[in-house]
Amino acid sequence: MFFTLSKIFWMVAAPSTLLTLLAVGGLILSLSWRRFGLTLATIGAGGLLLIGLGPFGRMMLVPLEKRFPVFIDDGRRVDGIVVLGGAELPGITAAQGQPAFQESAERILALGELARRYPEARIIFSGGSGQLQKAAMQEADVVRLALPQIGLPEGRVMFERTSRNTAENARLTSALVKPASGENWLLVTSAFHMPRAVGSFRAAGFPVTAYPVDFRTTGDPGYFRLFGSVAEGAGFFELALREWIGLTVYYLTGRIDSPLPAPAAPAVGQPSGS
Repeated sequence: MFFTLSKIFWMVAAPSTLLTLLAVGGLILSLSWRRFGLTLATIGAGGLLLIGLGPFGRMMLVPLEKRFPVFIDDGRRVDGIVVLGGAELPGITAAQGQPAFQESAERILALGELARRYPEARIIFSGGSGQLQKAAMQEADVVRLALPQIGLPEGRVMFERTSRNTAENARLTSALVKPASGENWLLVTSAFHMPRAVGSFRAAGFPVTAYPVDFRTTGDPGYFRLFGSVAEGAGFFELALREWIGLTVYYLTGRIDSPLPAPAAPAVGQPSGS
């Protein structure tokens, strides 16, 4: 139920959808109620310009991306690596017969690079389908097809292919790998998504070390720097807003224990590293 409600909510609540409907609805209403309709249309069109050209998307993404630093190998043994889905395009993959990815494909590049860097580590890819309708294939199936392209044999990677969201990624992966106390597992996901992902794995009793990838900003909010198009800026804004809403809902529903999870303090005697 939580998964379904979250998807339906965002279909309606996405700012670009709401503001576009407001602008179009206002123009229609202006035929009968000129002042009221034009006011609504102005609010809708003005809102689209603000979120599309203004720096607000970057401003909201920067604190998420800065929450967990870039991973630095401190010499500790790496027992396992978990890579979360989200970059895959299962529908296009099924239709075209070759693995297709969107702009978060750095997660898959990291999978290949880390598997070679830590040849003794267990590698887990976690990803089913985040779609409400029945998917043509799962995210894990797309990655399985892509393994030869990143130079890995299929047997090198274990797949968790039924999770639909971050909380399920954590719970099902933990049940699959049963990490032992004291093991060091890296978690690979997009930098803006890392706080919610780490919080979810902690709540599932699976402590992880963050390995953020897929950065969308330089770390500078660029207060006076406009986006090149409304579509680009609106995409940034909705990406950030969705993640902040996700953090809030996960915290209020007990799926994470902090509204903005942070790196754990290093244990006594351990190097600070990442």
